[in-house]
Amino acid sequence: MSHSFSVSGSNAERSRSSNRQAVLGRIQSAGQMGRAEIARALGLSTQAVSNIIAELEHDGLLLEAGTRSGGRGLPAVQYGINAEGGYALGIEIRPDAIFAALVDLHRTAVVTRRRSLKNTRPDKLVSKVLRLRDEMLEKTGIDADKLLGAGIVVPGPFGQTGLSGLGSDLAGWQQIDARSLFETALGLPVELSNDANAAAMSERIAQGPARGLTNFAYLYFGAGLGLGLINHGQLVEGAFGNAGEIGHVPVMTANGPAPLEQQLSRVAVQNHMNFKVPLDIAAIDRLYSGKDQKFMAWLDSSAVALSQALGLIENLFDPQTTILGGAMPETVIDHLIAQTLLPELSVSNRVDSPYPRLLRGTCGRMTATLGAASLILNRAFTPQAASL
Repeated sequence: MSHSFSVSGSNAERSRSSNRQAVLGRIQSAGQMGRAEIARALGLSTQAVSNIIAELEHDGLLLEAGTRSGGRGLPAVQYGINAEGGYALGIEIRPDAIFAALVDLHRTAVVTRRRSLKNTRPDKLVSKVLRLRDEMLEKTGIDADKLLGAGIVVPGPFGQTGLSGLGSDLAGWQQIDARSLFETALGLPVELSNDANAAAMSERIAQGPARGLTNFAYLYFGAGLGLGLINHGQLVEGAFGNAGEIGHVPVMTANGPAPLEQQLSRVAVQNHMNFKVPLDIAAIDRLYSGKDQKFMAWLDSSAVALSQALGLIENLFDPQTTILGGAMPETVIDHLIAQTLLPELSVSNRVDSPYPRLLRGTCGRMTATLGAASLILNRAFTPQAASL
């Protein structure tokens, strides 16, 4: 059965779609809820909620999850998300590799794949994505009709900009409408994003430190460094999808101004250590656990760069907190957080803040891939601005 979360159509249709998303979102956030509780939370009539729940049960997205006694009267039936009611396809495309995951409605990756990438020509790359999708569906036995959509993560920036050609973008894709290309090839709704935005959205709906936060910044460690921004629960994308290219913002170093990601990223570690091959998470973790002197010196300088970046992020965006995550070991992230001097001249330097100014988020090589799938799950669980 194919599920649609489209927000197009008449006002009545958009309102109905928005209410479905709101009900799903409330239940997903709470784990399980009853009709009356949902109605009170959303300001809807109990009858309207009952109708929506009946639709969602029919579509296989909700299941009865037992009952709960509320005192007088019959125990209230509780409803929970059916993990197998739908799946999101997450695809992360890097210049040298492609990662894929099928993620269920409980955000569990039921299967993942990684393939090396030697040719990023659009036709070759799309064919590889299709093969990965088919392979994962065959492996799991999941019906293709249960795919809600595909989140596609590609390196930024999007379009031909002053940052193009610096080695981190996907060569030959600047003039291509990638969203339309993948939608046509996959026959699915597609959400296109960069890795930092996808990882930020993944944190938004995960059971991690961003749970319940509506305004936060997410510093994403890929090969370089990106910034994902969540404002009122939605991504801040900018006019062309390029908001958050913080890696190219200059910071002061002992040798003068330099781009932030030359001081604070996996590439920065590789250059500092004079290694010829890219460093993965495991290699960086070994450097840290062995307290390699040269690496620890990099950590000291990177904490200075992070302090400058934090002051910029906080004063520009006034987030509830800034989260660090991505393809960097948790041990290194924790060290950075502990050693970074929190700027005093900041709007976030406030005595009444309920959150630390720096938090560790999800770390691992699949962070952005799972984030890509989260773009689709977020659309299922969150009323979109166009619907309201």
